[in-house]
Amino acid sequence: MPGGRLTQQERQQIALGLADGLAYAEIGRRLDRPTSTVTREVMRNGGPTAYRPDLAHRATESRARRRRPGGAAAVPAARADGRDAVAVRDYEEAFATVFMQSGLPRMTARVLAALYATDAGSLSAGELGERLQVSAGSISKAIAFLESQSLIRRERDDRRRERYVVDDELWYQSMIAAAKANEQMVEIARQGVAVLGPGTPAAARLENVARFMDFVSEGIVRAAEQAREILLAKPAEPEGARGGASDGAPHGD
Repeated sequence: MPGGRLTQQERQQIALGLADGLAYAEIGRRLDRPTSTVTREVMRNGGPTAYRPDLAHRATESRARRRRPGGAAAVPAARADGRDAVAVRDYEEAFATVFMQSGLPRMTARVLAALYATDAGSLSAGELGERLQVSAGSISKAIAFLESQSLIRRERDDRRRERYVVDDELWYQSMIAAAKANEQMVEIARQGVAVLGPGTPAAARLENVARFMDFVSEGIVRAAEQAREILLAKPAEPEGARGGASDGAPHGD
């Protein structure tokens, strides 16, 4: 299996595969490349609908030049956790691209991806700024947006510093927030039915919107509740651990 950077010809083949609706795995097989290589290439260069091979090739060359100050190959900084620094950085970029495709602004997406890629699931504003090489103001705006969408929460550490946290519970809260936003759409659509007059084409159209969004909201809430109960439930505590350890001696009446 070939290694190294993708060639311009390979990028053209990726674009053709995307145009034909091929899965990343199939494109990878045709190029004799890992699926992860194709996925990372597409997601860091606009995603499947906006991928342009020529632009992707130029962007990659530009990144490579930035990593080679003075013409010498830059050595990635060693990570304390032993992970490949370049692979982690590339993964965070790809993850952020997925968030961007879902509607998040670029900096907001980068902050969220960075938080999810940490073992602790939390970072301070200073740590985020250093990790992403951006200003405190950029971090602050991204944090405000993420909080408004229930995608992160704040807590204070032992030194009373604010830290921004992601955890499994936040996905549930985000889904519930999305359902509430849909409920607002249902309400405003039904107001339109009353204003425009039942039985008119405009009112019928709005009633269909209300019914559709109502159905979707109910499904989101039901699925989120089931997922929370099944997937996020904490393991049952061993019976012997309840009420303190037992010494195995029989108890008297």
